[in-house]
Amino acid sequence: MEKSTIMEQVIVPETFYFAGLQEELMRLKRITALFVSMITAVSLLAGCGGVDKDKTVATLNGEPVKLGVANFAVRLQQANADDFYRQLFGDTVWTSDMYGSGTTMEESFKEDAINSIQEMYTLQLHMEDYGISVSDEEKAAITAAAETFMSDNSQDAIDALGATQEIVEEYLTLTTIQSKMREAIVAEADTEVSDEEAKTSSYSYVAFSESSMTGVVGVDSTESVEGTESTEDAASAVKEKAEEFAEAIKTESLEDAAEAYGYNVNTATFTQDGEGTDEDLFAAIKDLKEGETTGAVETENGYFVARIDSELDEEATEKTRQTLISERQDDFYEETLAGWKEADKWKLDEGVWKAVSFDNLFTTVEESTETVNATENATELQ
Repeated sequence: MEKSTIMEQVIVPETFYFAGLQEELMRLKRITALFVSMITAVSLLAGCGGVDKDKTVATLNGEPVKLGVANFAVRLQQANADDFYRQLFGDTVWTSDMYGSGTTMEESFKEDAINSIQEMYTLQLHMEDYGISVSDEEKAAITAAAETFMSDNSQDAIDALGATQEIVEEYLTLTTIQSKMREAIVAEADTEVSDEEAKTSSYSYVAFSESSMTGVVGVDSTESVEGTESTEDAASAVKEKAEEFAEAIKTESLEDAAEAYGYNVNTATFTQDGEGTDEDLFAAIKDLKEGETTGAVETENGYFVARIDSELDEEATEKTRQTLISERQDDFYEETLAGWKEADKWKLDEGVWKAVSFDNLFTTVEESTETVNATENATELQ
């Protein structure tokens, strides 16, 4: 079978959703260019593929979901992942149980893909609740992108993906709706984060390991604990070094003492709940004032000597605030979607879905910069 080409990667759903009309028209050209520039990026290595695209793979509230779109979605993901996974695990990656879970990589990919398909059709079902629609400009961009995809790929690649103009358009329409719906849903989430919730402090520290001075992440000193004959002796020796250093920073700065001893100073931040910070270290630093230091703090990972640099790190606090907002939005979105999934009637035909098989392998083909640039320029001038 001769080599053929497909897209290099899945286009991010958000790329087909835009805010203002003028901005939208400009971005449509860029997105189409991006879509085109990815087209001749992957070669088909083996197999011919093909499923009955018109079969009903699932129903949502009694309405049929065709196999063609679900098959296209998962095969596109497979093509995007092939190079990476095959390099790590070889050509039998998809039929192998790589993690000893009793599930092959193909089965795992397919499960994720069909869950994603359920999510997209569920969101489409509820789009009117949020006043969501696909604009004429977006429809035109989707049609153009699908046409380009179909014309720029060989028949072998089209067959391997199970792609048709209608299937590619429907898939891109679904991702467009998914993006719009997510934005509309998360807009209703509670994103009020108090200053106390977001408060983040910064600190500097030196870490000491029980096995060697290089045994704790972030410490580059090569000094070893010498002259010890047992684990207990080693632990005692490291404790002495940590205590000696803690005593030294009472009369000189943490940085100067670390330089004198050959230790590495690290910086980090902690939030008010201590999440992500060693429990014992957090207990020792959470109530300190700016400039105050700890003694030798014993933890499961060794010893730490730390200093509070800022009780309220403005930059870190804002990052924490944005993280908390993002987490609340994600949680609200997932809860909303889960509620719909529970109420709506989704029924998967396991037998039809089982027919989808990764009977093709794909590999990336490098495309010259000149070709990509020429394609982008031509597209943007349309």
